[in-house]
Amino acid sequence: MGQSITARAHTNIALIKYWGKQNPELIIPYNSSLSMTLDHFYTDTTVRFSTDLTADQISFNGAIADTKTSTQMSQFLDLIRKQAHLPLFAAVETINHVPNAAGLASSASGYAALAAAGSRAAGLELNDRDLSRLARRGSGSATRSIYGGFVEWQRGTNDLDSYAVPVQETVDWDIQMIAIVLNDRQKAIASRAGMANTVATSPYYPAWVETAQAAIPAMKAAIVKKDINLVGQLAEQSAMQMHATTLSAVPPFTYFEPETLQAIKVVQTLRQQGVSCYYTMDAGPNVKVICTSQETPQILAALAPYFSPEQLLVAKPGPGVSYR
Repeated sequence: MGQSITARAHTNIALIKYWGKQNPELIIPYNSSLSMTLDHFYTDTTVRFSTDLTADQISFNGAIADTKTSTQMSQFLDLIRKQAHLPLFAAVETINHVPNAAGLASSASGYAALAAAGSRAAGLELNDRDLSRLARRGSGSATRSIYGGFVEWQRGTNDLDSYAVPVQETVDWDIQMIAIVLNDRQKAIASRAGMANTVATSPYYPAWVETAQAAIPAMKAAIVKKDINLVGQLAEQSAMQMHATTLSAVPPFTYFEPETLQAIKVVQTLRQQGVSCYYTMDAGPNVKVICTSQETPQILAALAPYFSPEQLLVAKPGPGVSYR
């Protein structure tokens, strides 16, 4: 029987977005991205390789994983088996403390945790950079969840130089997010399909790559200055520029829902009243509000008429991968 290893990885929200792959197989992005790891949302994954198994056994939130999920995770485990020269199947138990596939980057924490637990269970001792490279092969955003705090995924050009690096792992200033969970159902258009369609058909996509890449040094400078207003402005611009590419795709599509626009309107109104708050969105309807802890009560009060308390989740900067 092999050793059982459990790893925890937290999800992250990109402030400068990743949208589009120049190499879909290796998940090499067209542009670099920069995120904040969150403490509230995480995945715990336990992996054990065993001579007793005749196939991978994968459970997800206490139930046997569906065929699509099992296939994707087994293919990822194949990467670990190949690297470790280990011809054994694995038992995998994953508990996801993130609304699945609803724009809250559940795949980021999921594949970061699987990479960490799986590689160590297979006898590999990977450094953070190599772990980030491995996690990227499961989900692009997972490459950033290896680290805590603010993290940059350097786009690179190949499997060796596309990985994440920490920008500020210990966040010692007042910044957090309110996640407004509008919809925890499976997305109608998966991120991968949406990206591929946008890259192939949007006439604005080259401009997106150029502006996203240029925003990275500006965001890093804002983080160093601990300037929440500049961080928020840059994040809001990046989110809306990304979503503009989906509206210009053929056929056009959007992840917005009516409640999305309502949440954005509340944030804009608060800002007109002098509150430092900004919105961002990934590939899903949910809105995340960038703000300070000091102003969070006022923001929650303004959102309360439109959303239930269960829909409003406050998250602070979170840690990188750990082992339980």
